[in-house]
Parts: sequence; C-alpha cells; structure tokens
Amino acid sequence: MAASPHPRPKELSNMQTALSLVRSFLPALLGVAISGAVGQAADELPQTPKRDGVEPRNVVFILTDDHRFDAMGCAGHPFLETPNLDSIAANGTHIKNAFVTTSLCSPSRASILTGLYTHKHRVIDNNRLVPDGTLFFPQYLQRAGYDTAFVGKWHMGGHHDDPRPGFDHWVSFRGQGNYLPPGPKYTLNVNGERVKQKGYITDELTDYAVDWLKERDDDEPFFLYLSHKAVHSNFTPAERHQGRYADEDLSFLPTGKELSADKNTPRWVRDQKNSWHGIDFSYHSDKGLDYLYRRYCESVLAVDDSVGRVLQQLKDMGIHDDTLIIYMGDNGFMWGEHGLIDKRVSYEASIRVPMLMQCPNLFDGGQPIENVVGNIDVGPTILHAAGLQTPEYMDGQSFLDLPNNRDADWRKYFLYVYYWEKNFPQTPTQFALRGDRFKYITYYGLWDTDELYDLQTDPDELNNLIHDPDYKSVAKEMEDQLYAMLGDEGGMDIPMNQPRGGSNNKRWSEQGGSDAADFPKAFVVEEPINRNAN
Repeated sequence: MAASPHPRPKELSNMQTALSLVRSFLPALLGVAISGAVGQAADELPQTPKRDGVEPRNVVFILTDDHRFDAMGCAGHPFLETPNLDSIAANGTHIKNAFVTTSLCSPSRASILTGLYTHKHRVIDNNRLVPDGTLFFPQYLQRAGYDTAFVGKWHMGGHHDDPRPGFDHWVSFRGQGNYLPPGPKYTLNVNGERVKQKGYITDELTDYAVDWLKERDDDEPFFLYLSHKAVHSNFTPAERHQGRYADEDLSFLPTGKELSADKNTPRWVRDQKNSWHGIDFSYHSDKGLDYLYRRYCESVLAVDDSVGRVLQQLKDMGIHDDTLIIYMGDNGFMWGEHGLIDKRVSYEASIRVPMLMQCPNLFDGGQPIENVVGNIDVGPTILHAAGLQTPEYMDGQSFLDLPNNRDADWRKYFLYVYYWEKNFPQTPTQFALRGDRFKYITYYGLWDTDELYDLQTDPDELNNLIHDPDYKSVAKEMEDQLYAMLGDEGGMDIPMNQPRGGSNNKRWSEQGGSDAADFPKAFVVEEPINRNAN
C-alpha cells in the first residue's frame, strides 16, 4: 500500500521532533541570544519531576483575542451578557488581576506557551517568528502521555499554518484568520490537510473542538487548547447577535478629557488621540467609538456560546467536575482610556485580561483571587494539573493552589514590555513594573515623561506621581527592580525587526491633526537652569 501523502497527527509530532533536533543548532550558529529553553529538541526536554500526590487531570484552555478584563457580566459590565463565562466564575474563581507580558497577540501567545517573559522568548511583535527549537509546555504533556489538541489562532508568524510541536491534533489558519471565509477557496489546516472554512469562525472552531472531545480515546488524559480569533477587529458579530446592543447607553465609555500637560500626562499619549489607535481617528475611520464598541460587545456573545458548548460537552462526557478549565484573553483592550483604543501601551485596560478557572472537585467556587497572575503562569499551572513540576528555566509559576491557599508566597512585581513597531509608530518602546499598589512606566528613545501611579487611589492612572518628591523613593525602587528583571538573559538589548508592510501614521485635520500636544508641565521651566555655560 502506498504511503499517505498527509501524515497522521502522531506522525506529524514525530516529524516535528526530528525537525526540531535539526533546527536546534541554528540559533547557536547564528549567534542568536535566546533563553536556555530555546534550541533544544523535543526529545531532549529538560526533566520535569512529577509532583507527589497529584493525579493527572484533563485540561481545557480557552484563549480569546483582545477580550478586555471587564467585558463580562461577572466583572460588572453594565449590559454584556456572558452567562457561560459567569458560570466559570461562580463554579470556580475569577482571577481579577491577570496580566500579560506584552499586550500584543504574538508576544503574549509565546509567553503562554513558553512560560517566559517576552525579552527571553524574543517574539517581540506580530512579525517575529518563534526561534527554532523553542519549547512549548504541551511538549511536556505529550511526554507524560497526554493527548493534545490545538484548535484556532496561532499567529506567531503568519507565513504558514503548519502543525507546531506539542500537539497531536491540529486545526489552524494563517495569521489573523477571517471571521467569514473571504472566498470559496479559503482553507484551514486540519492535521496537514487543506479544508475549506464553511462559516463563522468562532462557531466553526468550537465545532472542531467539540468533535475532537467526542471522538478521542478515553484511555489517555487530554489537553485541549481552543484559541479563538474573536474578538479581534474587524469586529464581526455572528449573524444571530448583530444589532443586539444597538440601543444601549454608552455614556460610561471614557474619553481621555482628564489628561493634560498640567497633570504630566505624557505628550505622546495626548498626541495619540488623533491616530490609528486614538478615539478621534480610530483605525483611520470616521465610524466613531460607539459603533466599534457595539460591534465588539456583540462579537463577544459567540465566544460565550462557545464556552457553553464546551462545558456542556464535558458534562455529557461525565468529566465536567474533574476537568481543569482556564479561560483568558491574550491581551487587554482600551475603549477610550487615555483617549486611546486597542492595546500595546502599559495602562491597565491594555495589559489586564479576563481570567477564569474552575475545577469543582479541586476547589470551591465563587471566591475571586486578587493576586497578580500573568500569562507566563498558564503553562506551569497546566503542568501542575498534569502532575509535573515547573521547569526551572520558566519565569512563571503555578497558581493552581491559590484558590485553596490564598496566603501562599507570591510575586511582588510583574514585568511588562512593548517594543516599537513602524507599522504603528505612535506607540513608543516602553517598560513597566506592575506591583500590588504602584505601577512604574519608563520609555526608550523618547523625549517625554516617565510615569508612576498609585493604583489604590488612582485606578484610572490619571495622576502621574513621577515628579512628586514624596514618591521619589518609590520610583527609584521600582526603576531598580525593573532593570534588574529586564537585565536577566539579554533583556537590556533592544531587539529589532526590519519593518514589514505600511505605516499607520496618519492624522485627521478635522480633529486638530496639525497641532502637537504641549510638553508635560514638569519639563517646562520659567528661566534658564544652567548658569555656567561657556
């Protein structure tokens, strides 16, 4: 019998392991400075000792795109209906302070899969490919006997949608994908086969995920990674949800009117209002914030439907209460905060994400977690559920025990980075340190002010304390801590990419596009300072 031209999933995994072995030598040959987790073949994974007394359990991880932290009923949204997401919070826990290492699709997803900060895995933007030989936590699950599936958006490089290491079952697409098929020949990659996308992508990905759960062999524990395109722009609700929120009052959306040079709001932030990522020229359109926001909320509804279908399938299989379920967004999203939309910046609405977790037979529901949890913690947590220790090289740590041990020793600070992209030139390179109370933000290559906020008294980050002498010691301590963390394994070297595509650098004249913002008040002096110039 002739060999099949399309390898089966297990065969693909073996091929990927072999290719990984070959590729593992490339980073060293090219002189690439990457972490110790990169450049190793899958069959040479660092040993991860088993955890005593932990019985491996099934895990479902659901990731959405651009879902902001409070766009759920359980987070207090004024009208958005998310009964299935709310049920996870009720039956499990709402992790209220969940953050990402970089508020951008590819860097965040790389941190989820590697357990590493952005400056270590080096996927700094949506154009940077994952370094060859990079290890993903599902590879450890495979070695432990798990059946693994990836369904949905990958996006760490959009040049192909081939199956990646760590997954036995694969359904994906190139780049951002499409809510609806752009043409009759458009296809998804299903285990190496080209299969046409039939309809609305949120529903279709859920079909693939549920079908895999139905058809898999029950003899092995499983890990399902369902990665939605939604709710990324261009916001496209399912037909059944279009117009659901057409008449809702949106007066609660912020407009950035509180920002000023007198409050030492950075100049670049005030200038950005009239830009691709500003509320005065959103996506270079005249549609306006309200139109986009309604479409965004209506697009969330199909995601909630998807969660409900997965939960129901687990119930039908009789494993709902024993399965660990984690839901999160890949980055936050601003809707008017600081006069901005979208993401990338270091402010709370950009870097903070929804995160929910449940496993009724492991911990009681209904009690939120306040600890600062990051996307780097997802891999260690899932490995914990599989009975495995966290690999030593990972930056993240397991939060699986937090619901039952709320006094556990936990991190004091979380590191955030964003590297400038020529495609979106209005947002500068920035580094931030997020603590339980204070946040420190600094910029690179920019004539503007740094920032310090007391998140307890100023959760909207409107009162910049960086020039207040009463907070000088706080700023210095956080600056020192930030650079200490950033300096670990090459973070002080600014990574760069050759720009790709066009630059969204336009301003709208009707909104004062020819006028620049004033400098922050602390930068402007009334008389000369240097009296000794020669």
